[in-house]
Amino acid sequence: MGMGTGAEAKMEYKRVMLKISGEALMGDQGYGLHPPTVARIAREVKTVHDLGIEICRVIGGGNIFRGLQGAAQGMERATADYMGMLATVMNALGMQAALEAEGIFTRVISAIPMDQVCEPYIRRRAIRHLEKKRVVIFAAGTGNPYFTTDTAATLRANEMGCEAIFKGTKVDGVYDKDPKKFPDAKRYDTVSYDEVLQKHLGVMDASAIALARDNNLPIIVFSLDEPGGFRGVLEGKGTYTRVHG
Repeated sequence: MGMGTGAEAKMEYKRVMLKISGEALMGDQGYGLHPPTVARIAREVKTVHDLGIEICRVIGGGNIFRGLQGAAQGMERATADYMGMLATVMNALGMQAALEAEGIFTRVISAIPMDQVCEPYIRRRAIRHLEKKRVVIFAAGTGNPYFTTDTAATLRANEMGCEAIFKGTKVDGVYDKDPKKFPDAKRYDTVSYDEVLQKHLGVMDASAIALARDNNLPIIVFSLDEPGGFRGVLEGKGTYTRVHG
């Protein structure tokens, strides 16, 4: 534990995955997309894109529909999950509009083909977009029920050859318990994949952590509410937690 030092934290990344929840797009509303919040996140991405870093995105769907809640209310789990995947497509299109308003060419690529609104997932084509410095937003999760968008982010990050997953959350890292409820919660500077799984630290679900561990893909957890946070963390500044082997 303890604070990260600037030296070890100076990160040289060429290609990264930014994973955010759908809830991050709500602002202080209870539902849906809050355009000023979406625009703010787009500007954060632009500051990193301006560094020449290639950026993949995955956005959750919980601001519109959460599959697990649907399943809890008696809907068949697979159906509820598909609805959640469709919600992520709406978020991806909203984020694409905001990024293109900032002058960044963006492609939405859906694991569930819907050619009228976005591209189907073809790995080599997606990599080509990244090489051309387009932001690529992967929508519709993995295309399969029973998998979260965290797992989708880890899967796509591996397929695209990303060097890290940046998980933007409401808190500035991984804590031993909920810092909003417990003032004595301690933040980890670094934590291993196995500790995250054993201590149920709730960084991502177990499938995502295991997939990251098996491919030695670091996960950087930072606060998306901190202005300049995404670029700052890439430059080794600010507070964050690094999950690694």
